[in-house]
Amino acid sequence: MKFRTEIEIAPLDVRFGYENRTLALGSCFATHIADRLARARFHVTANPTGILFNPLSIAAAVRAFGTEVRRDELQHDAERWFHFGFHGDFAAPTAEEALRRMNAARTAGAEALRTADRVILTLGTAWVYERNGEVVANCHRRPAAEFTRRMVSVEEIVGTLSELIEGPLADKELLLTVSPVRHLGDGLAGNAVSKATLRLAAEELAGRFRRVAYFPSYEILLDDLRDYRFYADDLVHPAPQAVEYIWERFVAAALTETARKLQPAVEEIVAAAAHRPRDPQSRAHRDFCRRQLERIAALEGPDFRAEKEYFRRCIEINS
Repeated sequence: MKFRTEIEIAPLDVRFGYENRTLALGSCFATHIADRLARARFHVTANPTGILFNPLSIAAAVRAFGTEVRRDELQHDAERWFHFGFHGDFAAPTAEEALRRMNAARTAGAEALRTADRVILTLGTAWVYERNGEVVANCHRRPAAEFTRRMVSVEEIVGTLSELIEGPLADKELLLTVSPVRHLGDGLAGNAVSKATLRLAAEELAGRFRRVAYFPSYEILLDDLRDYRFYADDLVHPAPQAVEYIWERFVAAALTETARKLQPAVEEIVAAAAHRPRDPQSRAHRDFCRRQLERIAALEGPDFRAEKEYFRRCIEINS
């Protein structure tokens, strides 16, 4: 008997290897995938200016990379200075500190974009909030009366992202995905329409551009796993088990053959660096660290900077 319908995912035209540099942008699910790539020691940067939920804010953030935030762009309330184009993590008690954080983030974003040859865009919602005619990336818990809420159309999303693909992302291969995170604030009906709008836009973009592919993370959670036990306690975000399952499907469909073969050895080295010996000053541990450095030297591509530093420090301490 069959109790679920598994989604069959053909190998994607856009693949990720250890030689690639990836920039992941979009909803918190983009961060989940980027975290998993980083744990497997791929070269990846996620959301330099913070989580971005809608396609228009993603495009605006990319276009702003490398530009300077001016003081007159900041807003402030009784406790902090903030910017409607940035996540709340970049807010600060003083304008000077907020500007420092935001400009550092835009500089980091520009560098990540410059060096990336792969980009992951995770679209979270088609609902946007506008203030004075401008779409905001984050409302910062300001009163609802300050904003106008609307749903962007498939055509507007396709037009905005096409300009991005033909402009700042012109030399990148792009993976699109729709976030499986439910936006209950939109209501279940509103969330369904929003996700359908994003899915139609992603389908049109993938058909229009040969270097754009779609990965069905949304469909995996809703139609393959299809059970509340695969959601976190808030019934909104995917549970860790679901994220891990989606990652396994991503590995099979989106990683190069070489990367898939390297991954087990990479994970062994990462686990070795996380291991804490009973006697860190023993000769046995020193020899263990030397062997790990030899294994790292034999593997080309993975980002083992933290592991190298750890093993070298262990050897120096014990010499």
